Amino acid sequence: MLRRTGGEVFVMIPDLVDSEQAWVAVQARDRSFDGKFVTGVLSTGIYCRPSCAARHPKRENVRFFAKAEQAEAAGLRACLRCLPNDVARDEAAVKAVIDAVRMAESAPRLDELADLTGYSPTHLQRIFKRDTGLSPAAYARALRSERVKDALAGGASVTEAIYDAGYGSASRFYEEQKMAQKMGMKPSAWKNGGAGVTVSWATVETSLGNMMVAATTKGVCCLSFNEGEEELRRRFPKAELQQGGDDFQTLLGEVVAQVEAPGRPHNIPLDVQGTAFQEAVWQELRKIPEGETRSYADIAAAIDKPRAVRAVGSANGANNVAVLIPCHRVIRSDGTMGGYAYGLEIKQLLLEKEAK
Repeated sequence: MLRRTGGEVFVMIPDLVDSEQAWVAVQARDRSFDGKFVTGVLSTGIYCRPSCAARHPKRENVRFFAKAEQAEAAGLRACLRCLPNDVARDEAAVKAVIDAVRMAESAPRLDELADLTGYSPTHLQRIFKRDTGLSPAAYARALRSERVKDALAGGASVTEAIYDAGYGSASRFYEEQKMAQKMGMKPSAWKNGGAGVTVSWATVETSLGNMMVAATTKGVCCLSFNEGEEELRRRFPKAELQQGGDDFQTLLGEVVAQVEAPGRPHNIPLDVQGTAFQEAVWQELRKIPEGETRSYADIAAAIDKPRAVRAVGSANGANNVAVLIPCHRVIRSDGTMGGYAYGLEIKQLLLEKEAK
């Protein structure tokens, strides 16, 4: 097919991608589609990545091509801003950095990683953070922290886990945890299922049904529906569980008020612990305004990991503190409700409360 624009003739070939889906991805600047197709802009004679930061063209001036070679065969040239031909090279560089960090006993320097990939340190840092949401240094720290948790779960002592993960000293590990603003139990409690931690709890009737609230001295560690001591024991098998006393009633009242009017501002403290990825998801959930919803893909894009949609779903399901960390505000991309740990009826009621 021929199309004349600005005096030039473009030889078009049939689109080899789903145009509607591609246009949605372009409007969202969804990086997960980079490398899967390119956007041909007939009015300017260029083709771009789906995530190109340039101003969006008019829909009638756009055609989609499965490969850059097809766009060039149609007479288009590569955008100098988003460099669509570098997608494969960028992906290879990010993978090389991940492999290098995982294999190294200590975190490689940025200039060493840059030499490995052939990129400048600044450019490497930019594309790595774009694809993973973390700088190489932050990725290395998160990896070490995960190794500590895995070792503790496998039965290692805290000291063994810290040194085996590549920390030069225990103080360095605790310093990183403080820098990352970790909330919740100490590393020894991760290993021991809450050993040494006292958890106060109570159940109460709400308009959503029977609700369980549990908290440590730091804040709420569990909020669930239609559960009791058995389920709480499964979450914290070695913690000391006790029925909440008079001092617990104040916190319980605040939580009940929040559940009955979800979305209103509150300062209820939380005591939650998850992986770096899970905590990033939970933080993003708390940013969703009341009365609004987001898709799993929206959350993945918001934390700069657009390809991690399934992982976002898993992190959503791992949330122990319903309502206060509003996982009920996440739905499927097609607008359907998706899942909810405590039943879709409660999820629907929560969304209806917020809509009012």
